[in-house]
Formats: sequence, structure tokens, C-alpha cells
Amino acid sequence: MHKETDKLTVPATADGWRLDRVMELLLPDTGLRSRRRLVESGAVAVDGRDKPCGYRVRAGQEIVVSPVVRPASFGPADVPVVLMVGDYAVVAKPAGLHTSSLAHGGGESVEGLLPALFPGRQAVLLSRLDRLTTGLLPVAFSEEAAAAYRDMEESGKVVKTYMAVGWGETTGCFRVENDLDVADRRKTRVLVRLSFDSLRMTDVEAVAAGGGATLFRCVINKGARHQIRAHLAHLGHPLVGDPLYGYGEGERLFLHCAGIDCPAFAARLDAPWTIGDATWLISGDAAE
Repeated sequence: MHKETDKLTVPATADGWRLDRVMELLLPDTGLRSRRRLVESGAVAVDGRDKPCGYRVRAGQEIVVSPVVRPASFGPADVPVVLMVGDYAVVAKPAGLHTSSLAHGGGESVEGLLPALFPGRQAVLLSRLDRLTTGLLPVAFSEEAAAAYRDMEESGKVVKTYMAVGWGETTGCFRVENDLDVADRRKTRVLVRLSFDSLRMTDVEAVAAGGGATLFRCVINKGARHQIRAHLAHLGHPLVGDPLYGYGEGERLFLHCAGIDCPAFAARLDAPWTIGDATWLISGDAAE
């Protein structure tokens, strides 16, 4: 963690840039995803005020990045190893834990716990889950194994199954083929046009319904950022607990990666919640 505050006076050449872009001048070794998470964590101020990632800075403004200090709350025991086979492992991510590491102490991560989970081994995360999402995360123990997994993804040989609870009751099976715009924004936008990329489509099955909610089984391949969250919201069934695409009920998002199948391995993990937990949350919100 960086213990000192970093500062930047926006130069004239960066006038009008997005905040998450101009921060690259201050943190050149930090990727766009990490810079955005840093802004969202509350560690970045522009002239003493919090601003969103898309805020357009002006020349002369002062950007301050301060360390976000949080007590340790996750350890290796909170990320159990579900499967180890050959050059791969699969771990279970709990809610509230970031997937990848972030500079300036922007929160703990599965990536930060990998050395303790697999001492003496090079461990590379192969996918990401949002902080509130639970479930399976694949890991490779070599760059060659990581590249082989990417090849399997690109050829459609990786199948990921998620369980989700959305607002509203429905039945049936359907495929969401709408294209997604994930570029340069915090929230993924669902487009009217249909995608030609089957790796970005979502197959949805309504498994059970009641109490104002539906339990969905969602199947994707490679996937895109927030794909399931955005697609279900587009269908009128935003996920219960989703603070971005739903109604922001709180710190529990009913989305769980329950299965990963590929030629190298197959892993399964039950969700830590039931549809009953979601309907209880809905009924509580409705009563307020």
C-alpha cells in the first residue's frame, strides 16, 4: 500500500480528459480497471471533492489520491480451494472481496491472497467477479496454462453457469443476444442491435419463481463486463441487491458463479443463498 498522498495539478494538455484517464499521469503503472476502482473507493478527490470516473477535469485542478486504510477482514480461509487438477485450480470467492489487487489500498483481493493459498507457485487469475458476486474463480499455475485457457475461451469451449435472483416473476427459457457497450464507462450499456458474437450472449432459464422474484440459471461463455447483470436488467429483471443496475437494496448481490466447464476441468459450487433469502429482502424493502 502507498502510505503517502499523491497529487497532480492537471496540465493544459489534459484539459477535458476523463478523471480515470488523467489519473494515468499520476499512476502510470496502474491499469484503467484499477484506476476506476480507486475512484469508486473514495480515495480520489478533485479540488477536495469526490468525482465520478467520467468527470471531465479542467487545467489547473488538483487531483489528490490518498491511501484507503481498511482493517484486514479476509484471509486464505475465506477463499477455499474447490478444485486442483494439473496446471489449474478453482477457488471460491466470497462477497465483499475484490478479485484483483488495487494500488493505494483500495481493498483486499483474491489476487493478493494467492501467494498464501498456493505458496511457492506462480498463480494467475483467469477471470474476474464483481466485489459483491460470489462463486468460482479459475487459476492457472503457468503462463502457458493461462494462454491455453484463453484459447479455450476464444473458441467457445469454456462454459460458465451462474445462479441469479431477479426482481419480478417469470417462466421459460430464452437467449439474450443484445450487443453490449462496455467501453469507457462504469455501467455497461445494452444496445438495441443484436450481437454476432455468441461468446457475448446469455442463455437464461427461469428455475423457480415466487414472492416477487425469479431464480435464474444463466449460461455464458467468455462473457463481458457486467453481462448477466446488464442483460437481466434489460429484460426487466434486475438482480436483487444490485446497486448499479437494480434498486440498490444493500450489500448482498444475488449473483453466483456456480459452474465452470472446459476441456481442462469442471467445477461446481452451490450458491450461499436461496431465492427465499432474496424474497425476504424484497418483502423487507417493500414494507419500508
